[in-house]
Amino acid sequence: MASPAFELRPTPAASAVAASPFPIRWHGWAATEPGPALVVMGAVHGNEQSGTHAIRRWVQRFESGQARLLRGRLTMVPVANPKAFGQNTREGDRNLNRRFLPLPEPRDYEDHAVSVLAPLLASHDALLDLHSYEGDGVPFAMTGPQNNGGPLEPFARAAEELALARSVGLPRIVQGWLEVYDKAVQASHGRMRGDEGLGTNEFMRSRGGYAITVESGSHGDPAAIEVADRAIAGALQLLGLVDVQLGEQPAQQIVRLHDVFIKRDHGDRMSRGWKNFDPFGLGELLATRADGTPIHAPFDGCMLFPHADAPLEREWFYLARR
Repeated sequence: MASPAFELRPTPAASAVAASPFPIRWHGWAATEPGPALVVMGAVHGNEQSGTHAIRRWVQRFESGQARLLRGRLTMVPVANPKAFGQNTREGDRNLNRRFLPLPEPRDYEDHAVSVLAPLLASHDALLDLHSYEGDGVPFAMTGPQNNGGPLEPFARAAEELALARSVGLPRIVQGWLEVYDKAVQASHGRMRGDEGLGTNEFMRSRGGYAITVESGSHGDPAAIEVADRAIAGALQLLGLVDVQLGEQPAQQIVRLHDVFIKRDHGDRMSRGWKNFDPFGLGELLATRADGTPIHAPFDGCMLFPHADAPLEREWFYLARR
């Protein structure tokens, strides 16, 4: 018998694999009927895996014939950051959702991942980016700016983006990320870079598309998988890509980010264990600086992204208006 023309070598040990580049895999379908192109991504942060499980459900539905693409194009990326995913950590070498910019000379793993993912995103009209979060809270969607021609994040598809955010069936929608993040950069005494606020969504908008982030729940909560699964169904139904029967839509509240506070000293303390969307009233004590200076609420609103143990000169908490 003739010997085979090639031979596969044994898979390297896990430690060697962890130090080497990982391939990124996606699944794609194209209908003969023209229509919009949607890309769905999971595990941009490797320990946020509810989106991965939900995407794999949909891949199986398409492959088994349970779901059928009616028009347009659909691409699903279960694991956008395989290195971090394999380690079950937020980052491989750095945060993939910061400085999401193709570089002429990529250095770390995430730089190389951006080189692969950026052209993929740019070839689509819309992005659904699935995430989860630490601790308890209410699942929510994030959209970008209102239509504008300014220098920070010019945009002209706010109505389509808001419709996509409404379609995923979550009770909260958060707007205004980049403009308030820019305030944090200005207040960080050089510790934060402006391009760190550029993630997958901002890149998508810069290429003429639109995008939302879905925060589906706590990292290890099985219910977060169901939230991400429903989010995909809502996006597919909205864009007319798949015929989906959806349940009752929850009442939705939109909040807009308005301010951010930077942690200056290890002695800075929050007034209590704030969680996402905890309400506060005008003048309520939110936190106290190490020197005793109180931080009172400048308006009626709610807390977002509180990080009690934030590094110095980084975001401590954000404030939003309903």
